[in-house]
Amino acid sequence: MEILYLCLFAALAGFVDSVVGGGGLIQLPALLIFLPPALSVPLTAVFGTNKLSSICGTGAAVIQYSRRVRINWHSILPAGMAAFVFSLLGAWTLSLVKPQALKPLVLFLLGAVAVYTYWRKDFGNLHAPQFTAHRERQFSVLVGIVIGFYDGFFGPGTGSFLIFIFIGSFGFDFLAASASAKVVNFATNLSAVAYFSASHQVLYEYAVPMGLCNLLGSLAGTRLAVLKGNSFVRVFFLCVVVIMILRYGWEIRAVILATRAVWFAVMGLAGAIIGWTVCRRRKQPPAPPVQ
Repeated sequence: MEILYLCLFAALAGFVDSVVGGGGLIQLPALLIFLPPALSVPLTAVFGTNKLSSICGTGAAVIQYSRRVRINWHSILPAGMAAFVFSLLGAWTLSLVKPQALKPLVLFLLGAVAVYTYWRKDFGNLHAPQFTAHRERQFSVLVGIVIGFYDGFFGPGTGSFLIFIFIGSFGFDFLAASASAKVVNFATNLSAVAYFSASHQVLYEYAVPMGLCNLLGSLAGTRLAVLKGNSFVRVFFLCVVVIMILRYGWEIRAVILATRAVWFAVMGLAGAIIGWTVCRRRKQPPAPPVQ
């Protein structure tokens, strides 16, 4: 019976992940809840099963987006290759250093992403690349290195950070950013699958049917994203980011309450937003008088 529940959650995860990322928020907890206790005790096997299932949906999303959305392969493929290599490096570093200290920083960054995206109503609506082809390729490789290492070492919010970077720095719209993020995500997932498979840490009897359902959910998600356009993806993106903020805020609530530095960071972000708003309003020309 547990395989039925896992397949249902895998389909939902594939749907969500294909649009804006964040499928791990659904699929990984489902594995921890519904897997038999004897199989869920080694967490590495749970992670390996999750990655093999996820890559099926991610691969389907890449194919679907590439048919309907223009992807600059000359820039995104090098980013994917860099992400593949540095994701392996991040996974190796994970065996040496515990990443728990990153959770408050990730929570802060997700909060900044949510506030900025909500505040900028036109964010991601227009596809207007900012760099020349050569400069875009160089910067995309840098993004692949940083995000690939982060995904291998820690991982939460990878898809959201990629979409935000592709929009805010590269000038992509939401659809192009989501499509490009899927390519880089596929590379990091492939790296993880290679690592877990080589170390025999995948439960194939669960990963294969879950992967098929994840793929079906991904097909539905990509088609809906292309059909509804940037405004739908933007709202969906904000919802997933807020859910991630709530989840990780709950996980580290004790750390937040005990750490003054986090409060100072939040106050600093609030002050920066207020200052930026005031300056922006002062620069706006006065409205013309009503005749």
